[in-house]
Amino acid sequence: MAVVHASIPIGAHRLEVELRRVKVNDVELNVATAGRGPAVLLLHGFPHTWRLWTHIMGDLASQYRVIAPDLRGFGDSARPAQGYDGGTLASDAEELLRALGVVSATVVGIDAGAPPAFLLAMRRPGLVRRLVLMESLLGRLPGAEEFLAGGPPWWFGFHGQDGLAESVLLGHEETYVGWFLDHGTLGRGVRPDIRAEIVRTYVGREALRGAFGPYRATASTGRQIEAAVASSRLTVPTMTIGAHPVGPALERQLRPHAEHLETHLMKDCGHIIPLDRPEALLDLLRPFLAAA
Repeated sequence: MAVVHASIPIGAHRLEVELRRVKVNDVELNVATAGRGPAVLLLHGFPHTWRLWTHIMGDLASQYRVIAPDLRGFGDSARPAQGYDGGTLASDAEELLRALGVVSATVVGIDAGAPPAFLLAMRRPGLVRRLVLMESLLGRLPGAEEFLAGGPPWWFGFHGQDGLAESVLLGHEETYVGWFLDHGTLGRGVRPDIRAEIVRTYVGREALRGAFGPYRATASTGRQIEAAVASSRLTVPTMTIGAHPVGPALERQLRPHAEHLETHLMKDCGHIIPLDRPEALLDLLRPFLAAA
């Protein structure tokens, strides 16, 4: 397991990050780690990489061992043809923790990273110490009717058609990814170096195909979530955080199934919470993690 040391700017300071390739389920993941202490696993969504967590990793690494992979198909991880359903991504996360010698972790998931985080907590409650879910939906569980009243966001259908989005977007990746980064921060934008590193990993047909994988596995993920809640309850202490546009939909979906649920809504915050309002996010994460 080769380790590369990198330094990323965090405000006026720099954070030393270890980058390594970890093979899980026959797929090599690119994984950033920093700090020591109880493990915190961070699972990003679209269009993100591990650098989504740049602004909160330094603070967390002062007390925790932060583990931030690029999901399969994303960033600098491998891009297999299959395995983008939430259950397989949850298995990737479980195997990653095992490979790193972690026996218990708080798991944080946002957007496409939330369903695998949820499924991991449902399937392996002894492994997941605490759970944080942000700005996502859990399949078709009741509770998201208001959010979906006008239909799902337009890009769900676009991304979900095999081969279509890749063909249309080739040569326009920077503009397309940039649109999501700008809208996900309510127009405030993302720091140029972070933006450039994220965009770099979305260039080319194979990169786009991998990134659209979770959208094309939506039906499978939905069935896995429905099966999970039909057979058991979420016993892991859980916190949901909503912003714009998902808001309280995730909380409403989860409340009937969770035994210990803390919920928050962030005002004046875009979908990409860790890049848009990192300090406000840390204000919620610090006490929740400490309570473990």
